[in-house]
Amino acid sequence: MAAPTAAIASAVVADAGAVGSAVVGVLLAAGRGSRFDPTGERYKLLQALPNGDPVVVASARALLAAVPRVFAVVRPEDAATAGLLRGLGCEVVVCANAGDGMAASLACAVQHARDAGGWLIALADMPYVQPATMAALAGAVGQGGSASGTAAIAAPVHEGRRGNPVAFGRTHLQALLALAGDQGARSILKNNPVNELTVNDPGILQDIDTPSDIQ
Repeated sequence: MAAPTAAIASAVVADAGAVGSAVVGVLLAAGRGSRFDPTGERYKLLQALPNGDPVVVASARALLAAVPRVFAVVRPEDAATAGLLRGLGCEVVVCANAGDGMAASLACAVQHARDAGGWLIALADMPYVQPATMAALAGAVGQGGSASGTAAIAAPVHEGRRGNPVAFGRTHLQALLALAGDQGARSILKNNPVNELTVNDPGILQDIDTPSDIQ
């Protein structure tokens, strides 16, 4: 399994120089994390994992290791997260209407990266996804799937459960731009064929919702 995944990763990175052909990463980091701390005093994306990295840093590094460019969406008032992400090499997108929900943040990022060959949508509170999983998903929509429409969406599955991130080919550009509300891209996933990639990666199911999830 290791060799094919590595080959896909190399192909994705090598494609970075071709305008409109490379799949780019979108890191959704504009949520408020109210379930983690309803008082708002501890923003979950800035909390340290056991290895010392803030949650958002670990998530961004994994995505940056898998695709040539990453567009990270933040709230206008979140200068701390924006600064960390810029320092890592992400292209930060400040979404003025991020408070409208996840779909608004996603549409905002895709608008900034609308010329990409596809979009790998990752959540900033999921720091344990393996870069190899992300590269495989990007490869699945970046090697003909977006042109044919038959594999224009790729999602990971671990032990029978579908998780995140999810990759979309250019076929779904207009649908992504039209998203609204707080359901992200669920409507697109529900109404279109999804290429499910079986992965040995429990990180696709692990998000940080409460302080106990940090441990």
